Amino acid sequence: MATYELNGALFADMVRGGAGNLRANAKTVNDLNVFPIPDGDTGDNMSLTMEGASAELRDIASDSISYIADKLARGMLLGARGNSGVILSQLFAGIAKGLSGVDRADAAALGNAFTLGVKQAYAAVMTPTEGTILTVAREATEYATARITEKTTLEDFFSNFIREMRASLSRTPDLLPILKESGVIDSGGAGLVYVIEGMSKILNGEAVEAAAPAAPVTNTPDFSTFTADSEMTFGYCTEFLLQLQNSKVEADAFSADTLAAELADMGGDSIVCFKTGTIIKVHVHTMTPGAVLSHCQQYGEFLTLKVENMTLQHSDTTIDNRFEDSTPERQEHKAFGVVAVANGKGIKETFLSLGADVIVEGGQTMNPSSEDFLAAFDTVNADTVFVLPNNSNIVLTARQAAALYKGADVRVLNSKTIGDGYAALTMLDFESGDADAIEEALTDAMSGVITGLVTQSVRDSHLGGLDIAKNDYIGFAGKEMLADAKTAGEAACNLLAALDMTDREVLIAICGKDTTAADMDAVRAFVRKTYPTVELFEINGEQDIYNFIFVIE
Repeated sequence: MATYELNGALFADMVRGGAGNLRANAKTVNDLNVFPIPDGDTGDNMSLTMEGASAELRDIASDSISYIADKLARGMLLGARGNSGVILSQLFAGIAKGLSGVDRADAAALGNAFTLGVKQAYAAVMTPTEGTILTVAREATEYATARITEKTTLEDFFSNFIREMRASLSRTPDLLPILKESGVIDSGGAGLVYVIEGMSKILNGEAVEAAAPAAPVTNTPDFSTFTADSEMTFGYCTEFLLQLQNSKVEADAFSADTLAAELADMGGDSIVCFKTGTIIKVHVHTMTPGAVLSHCQQYGEFLTLKVENMTLQHSDTTIDNRFEDSTPERQEHKAFGVVAVANGKGIKETFLSLGADVIVEGGQTMNPSSEDFLAAFDTVNADTVFVLPNNSNIVLTARQAAALYKGADVRVLNSKTIGDGYAALTMLDFESGDADAIEEALTDAMSGVITGLVTQSVRDSHLGGLDIAKNDYIGFAGKEMLADAKTAGEAACNLLAALDMTDREVLIAICGKDTTAADMDAVRAFVRKTYPTVELFEINGEQDIYNFIFVIE
């Protein structure tokens, strides 16, 4: 059957099919990780990002592809995790812009939307790298759009798109030497192939065999914690989608920033306010939700609306299991605050002791979402929030959340390792009161630190001139594989021998959950013998994945 126009209902079904197909193949995407380390990031991150889109469409039906695309984009932006997840969300955000004001899209309109999507995805990355999901999306879009004629069906468009995606994916090792050396194709590009293939299957009337999605977490508040004698302390978390009405305001020209400023003047805080097409998404904490709703209704009408008593919410001991049990409640307002990402009880305690206000649970295999960061920004409650992502795969997500947040000046530092975060926190000093100077000092502190990692290989590999067997212990720094051994202690010593310790004075050894006493004894003996002038500090980090995290200053 030939399909010449795509409406909202079919587009929604196709995206659900893409999410399902990716979910069913997430492990395959995870296993394409360049380094043979326990990763599990790319497939899971992209899948969770797509699930954010599917969640936005729950109980919503519309024939307008513009409306559906906007909803999908919003869900993906908030649910985005990891670099590939953020890029995927930006791709669909650009597609939504291209479909703005369109009820139905033919192949030409869809091609234009994908072109805008690729442009926005590239713009989201400070230094785009070819041989990644970006290349696969761009080359497939260029190939498919170049073949569009008046007779092109949507089935033709997706067939051409998929054909070039697969070809582009097979070429990624030629563009990224690390992929060729590792013998894999780009994992993000592979994830995108599964998404588009799932969408195409639904278009063609085929079934998508997908694993069951994770059951949504539902937390029923304990109403007994707010009684007739209780006082409203935290106000109401108020969220809504506002469809701007031309009868009330010039919808296209109306600024979300203007509305955010008005909500702030009304005493609202923790404001997230952004516009997609003529719909504004608002999140605000307020003591008077009725006044907020009445104010906003002068500009349009509500599509969705949720008001929750935060005093009930803050009676719980955790926030969706994402933050430290001791810091779920909104903190006292201050000029400066710090949000840091960490995993492992000892590392989190260390970061809090060094001045971090809120810890976002995350790291390798467990990347937080944009929404997790938004909740953290709310909790820290500062005029200026400095963010330490501490993982190269989390930086983009943090930046995306910062761009969405209107309640503070959020500054995401380029901290890509736990060592970067540790070094920055040791130099934390707010005394100057100058946000620019503080940011510069934190950045300078990170510039000279070296972070070395020791973990166990999950597969056979040849990397950095080393023949690595599955279950070997490997040591690396950045993207450079430096050591391979049969024990974690031996790999740690080999790694330290390979790192440049010239003029270094301090070595912090952060021990993981699986680090043995023998492993640590080996490190102590090696440092005493090889680097007698280097001072060794030990932290029981209790982190997953890494037997050792070495911070060298």
